[in-house]
Amino acid sequence: MTHPLRRAATWLTLVALLAAACSSVSPTRGDEPDEVAGTETTSTLGTVTGPLVVATGDIACPPEEATTDTTCRQADTAALTAGYAPRRVLLLGDLQYPAGSASDFAESYDATWGPLRDISKPLPGNHEYRTKNAAGYYTYFAGQQPGRPGYYAYDLGSWRVYALNTNCDRIDCAAERRWLARDMNRNPRRCTAIAMHHPRFSSGKHGSNAFVRPLWRTAMRHRADVALAGHDHHYERFRKLDASGAASRAGIVSFVSGAGGKSLYPVAGREPGSIVRHDVGFGVLAMRLAKGRYAWEFKTVDGQVVDSGVRTCR
Repeated sequence: MTHPLRRAATWLTLVALLAAACSSVSPTRGDEPDEVAGTETTSTLGTVTGPLVVATGDIACPPEEATTDTTCRQADTAALTAGYAPRRVLLLGDLQYPAGSASDFAESYDATWGPLRDISKPLPGNHEYRTKNAAGYYTYFAGQQPGRPGYYAYDLGSWRVYALNTNCDRIDCAAERRWLARDMNRNPRRCTAIAMHHPRFSSGKHGSNAFVRPLWRTAMRHRADVALAGHDHHYERFRKLDASGAASRAGIVSFVSGAGGKSLYPVAGREPGSIVRHDVGFGVLAMRLAKGRYAWEFKTVDGQVVDSGVRTCR
């Protein structure tokens, strides 16, 4: 006969495993020696002062597709974003499915995210290039970005932000890397962010992208603090990693924010360095870019703060 205490211990273990399996938030603690106030589920945005931005990608369905619980939630993410009253909206690519055509931008994206266009800083994703030369994207966002080849830099408060084009099969990313190095040399900042469509690191369906490594290495050499990306349709935060994926205090903290409305991709595994993964709710990443530090939170359209924290810049 099994001892009652052993039965109880076995039952508690099964309950704990079931709870972990059902959780949509997957925090990993204890492997982040440089972590500051991370994996919180209450907002930290009010703890610092600076421009507030919202970052997300992978947004609008084609106009003929209906909204469901699991697809085409671009109106909800637009409303959530507008509710933050952000200074800027950082758009991380794949903004209009399936091909970023001018007509689809006009009929779908503009109907929901259009009121935010004047404060948006976009960059192109791979779906934008399904229209020749990403013409629909460049036409729709003509006033918000400088045009081809699609990468540029701008200031937000004391921060310098780099909008990168990681469609390296469409543009010369070696030239982009040289431009990035020159601009970072000429415009040094204590706090710097890079934004792109393809994540260097991701636990999602598309996974990590090694071809981003040269851009990452250049940004890291110039002491970049934060990397933002979409492409995979979930939320994820990584600890500081170097270009090869090794943990490093000199590395870059990175976020995947691709739950902007189109659909969600399940996350089955965990890439090394991943701290939080959320794949069951649409939402956006909000950040306050303060002098010498930043705060962030990922909030779902249902109002749940999945992850938040505060960090200092290097």
